[in-house]
Amino acid sequence: MNTTPPLTSLPPLTPRRALAARLLLAAFAVVVALDLGGLLAGYPELHLTVKPLLLSVLAAWVAVRGGPPLLIAAAVFGWGGDTLLRFEDDTAFLLGMGSFALGHVCYLLLFRRYGTTPRHVLPLGAAYAAVLVLLVALLWPDLPAGLRIPVAAYSLLLTAMAFGALRLGAATAAGGLLFLLSDALIAMNIAEWNTPAPHDFWVMSTYLAAQYLLVTGVLRAARPPGAGAVPEENRPAVDA
Repeated sequence: MNTTPPLTSLPPLTPRRALAARLLLAAFAVVVALDLGGLLAGYPELHLTVKPLLLSVLAAWVAVRGGPPLLIAAAVFGWGGDTLLRFEDDTAFLLGMGSFALGHVCYLLLFRRYGTTPRHVLPLGAAYAAVLVLLVALLWPDLPAGLRIPVAAYSLLLTAMAFGALRLGAATAAGGLLFLLSDALIAMNIAEWNTPAPHDFWVMSTYLAAQYLLVTGVLRAARPPGAGAVPEENRPAVDA
């Protein structure tokens, strides 16, 4: 028997929380614009300054929306990965990759709780597995020896997360694929392959779109339309 609580069990948004959520979402849009604009304009210092704000603001937005704790944790682990990857050394890279990996585990648990098994699951699973094997096989010779196994293990978990995102529909599936693309670009750069310029812009734009689609996909599943506001009879009266 399935004992999972109903998906509509999230608390309704009060008007005050709804306003705070709108302000936080606007703040997220601003820091995304600053980050990507700085990369396009050739100001990496701006990117390094605002990068830690990106997922911290998104995590705060999820919290104000009353999102599941696992979803808040996924965003916080994304913030940890973003912060650690600001430091350009192998230890920080491995720790950052580990933080992102924990975020992927959170997403997998959320997909299992809120999602449904996609149609044609075996062909889709085979397609994702083929992409994983091909990418790792191509990158393996050009990766630093100390990063080969960690990158391969992380890629397996990332691909599993992207495949699991299919359980919540097309938009969330797109988020999983964009996360795959973003991290593939990072791996290609580590392997010293030629990647589309400006490299950091494409990494961050695909990554931020991925995180937003994944987060909103889970929130949509956990709070379907019509469940996002305080019922009319429970709202405080307002004098005319």
